[in-house]
Amino acid sequence: MSRPLRIGFVTGATPDKWARNWRDQRSEPLELVPVTEAEQLDGIRDGTLDMALVRLPVDQDGLHCVRLYDEVQLAVASREHVLAAADDEVTTADLVDEQLVRPHPSGWQPTAEQLDWPPMTEQEAIETVAAGTGIVILPMSVARLHQRKDVVTRVVSDLEPTTIALVWRIERDDEVTQTFVGVTKGRTARSSR
Repeated sequence: MSRPLRIGFVTGATPDKWARNWRDQRSEPLELVPVTEAEQLDGIRDGTLDMALVRLPVDQDGLHCVRLYDEVQLAVASREHVLAAADDEVTTADLVDEQLVRPHPSGWQPTAEQLDWPPMTEQEAIETVAAGTGIVILPMSVARLHQRKDVVTRVVSDLEPTTIALVWRIERDDEVTQTFVGVTKGRTARSSR
């Protein structure tokens, strides 16, 4: 039996459809490995993962990168927060005086004085805001994954969407890898490149 194709996927990425299509088309085993955003390239760099679904931006040095899809970013706050009264969308200007409990990956920060927060996971950040402290900005899929009845979400309309991409090492560019890339791009066993 051949070694499985090991695909890492960052929180919020949804590899199920591609894994199903792979298993329908190929005999090689496929193993999906969850990774955090902080460690999303570690397995690629050390060779324990063949490919990874990552959230951009990442250091692409020595890597192939195929952008797959974008998703909007949401502000998450307690149901008691003033954000709950807002319509479905807000802007960064609406959030300028808010306390972010977790740094935003783009570097965007409200101008209000920031407290020093320890590093926390997405789930811990949502638990913190649910308790009535500040807000957190997360990709829609991550906010939905950790949805709770005691928080609200609003689209932040002027933040660029986040992008999910497939990455792999340049030297790992073989037929099996290219076949998985094709699966993510919608190619079937009958399709040609």
